[in-house]
Amino acid sequence: MTHNTRSRIPKIIAIALQVICVASIIMLLLNSGAKAMHYHWQWYRIPEYLWFKEDGQWYSGDLLEGLMVTLKISSISLICTIVIGFITALLRMSDSIVGRSLARGYIEVIRSTPLLVQIYLLYFVFGPVLGIDRTTTAILALSLFQGAYSAEIFRAGLQGIPRGQIEAAESLGLSQIDSYRFVVIPQMFRKIIPPLTNEAVSLVKNSSIVSIMAIFDLTTEGRNIVADTAMPFEVWFTVAAIYLCITLTLSALAVWLERRLSIPNH
Repeated sequence: MTHNTRSRIPKIIAIALQVICVASIIMLLLNSGAKAMHYHWQWYRIPEYLWFKEDGQWYSGDLLEGLMVTLKISSISLICTIVIGFITALLRMSDSIVGRSLARGYIEVIRSTPLLVQIYLLYFVFGPVLGIDRTTTAILALSLFQGAYSAEIFRAGLQGIPRGQIEAAESLGLSQIDSYRFVVIPQMFRKIIPPLTNEAVSLVKNSSIVSIMAIFDLTTEGRNIVADTAMPFEVWFTVAAIYLCITLTLSALAVWLERRLSIPNH
């Protein structure tokens, strides 16, 4: 066992103890509040909305079905966000006045209006005109919204690459596309992984807003279960815990990827 590994173990234990202490305090407060309201917890009913067994086979419950929809929308939107953000950043840095104006106008319009308003406009106005379904509308709305914020992250990452790196690549005979592919983009991603992870986390949380379009995502399924069972606390705490697991997983993946990319190749 290396020295670094031994030094990490006490930190991990300390963090775990802190999480346990905070969770215990929260549970005590919730239990006290429930007693004051004469509310009877029904946590035993939650598992059936995650998974259930029927005729000897296990099936996904409503919450897991909603989670799959949320993950599908979020993953596709994240890919589109990266593409939109990168292209917008290139336009912002281009020599074309038209390109810079379009990119700046897009960023200003998106960042100056609420996501909910944008979803309404896309769903009720542009959606019927363009003939796109509600799921595509949700992905488009999230991608455009997060893409405007990601564009500035990409632009900062591109500007952080020394000009000498590009000139060196060109002197080696690499084309502009190859220079970006092999030199600029790998270095850029090393710099922007932390802020880009924040955008990914925001995208997952913002995906809950698409429930207004009657998309059966995690939030919509949670709301439907609450309406059927009158268990608001148990259901919404479960939904919040699922979202928390997703965001923590994204953060852990980003930390691993950042360390992986920072290891020099031999």
